Amino acid sequence: MPKRVEKEESLRPITVEDHKALAGLQLQKKQTAVDDALGFPDGNQFEAVLDELLKSDAEANGEVIAIALIDLDSFDHINKDFGREEGDRMIIAAGRYIQETVPKEATVFRIGGDEFGLIFRGTMEREEIFLLLNDLKNNYPVTAPDGVRQTLTIGMAAAFEDASRCPELIRKADSALYRAKLSGRNRIAMAREEKMVPKTSHYTQDQLQRLAKLAKREGVGEAILLREAMDMLLKKYDI
Repeated sequence: MPKRVEKEESLRPITVEDHKALAGLQLQKKQTAVDDALGFPDGNQFEAVLDELLKSDAEANGEVIAIALIDLDSFDHINKDFGREEGDRMIIAAGRYIQETVPKEATVFRIGGDEFGLIFRGTMEREEIFLLLNDLKNNYPVTAPDGVRQTLTIGMAAAFEDASRCPELIRKADSALYRAKLSGRNRIAMAREEKMVPKTSHYTQDQLQRLAKLAKREGVGEAILLREAMDMLLKKYDI
């Protein structure tokens, strides 16, 4: 009887959860292959390094700290039309090109998927970094298997002009990247002053009181905390 139960359990139907688990393992394997080839620090390290830099004495020493988020344009169709191995090849080629192109003042990170991050620290001015990134974009040499030249879109933000906190600076660069994508891709955009709207009745009194307490404890404005929370929400739902 025990053997029969074991056999029946081994022949159970494959569930949706099984497919999801398999897809997750395949994605993890794919990401590991690309990460092994490039050897770049990841998105968590990107945030950790940036947070430490923003808390350092870089501003007092007159150093420039800037970040850039680089996204490969229309990349979904590469995996779909040519297969994941070709997609891996193009991500690796993109990472190596970025690494070879940026100066020693910049550190390259693989944020995830087909997105890379850069952290600049040194004497390069914001405008110099922008021009360098624009050249990096314009000279991007990677092509698809069918010979079509691929493109990059870049969003950039600079501390301490655009923001002084890690989540806010990343959000500013991400917003710039999003604007550049909406404008037609193959572009670079810088963070800019944003038009704010007042708090609405969508929040309960208890939430607003706790928000005020958190803002006081962290020493930042309530609006900054709300923007960070909104950014986390949009990322959760991949918007």
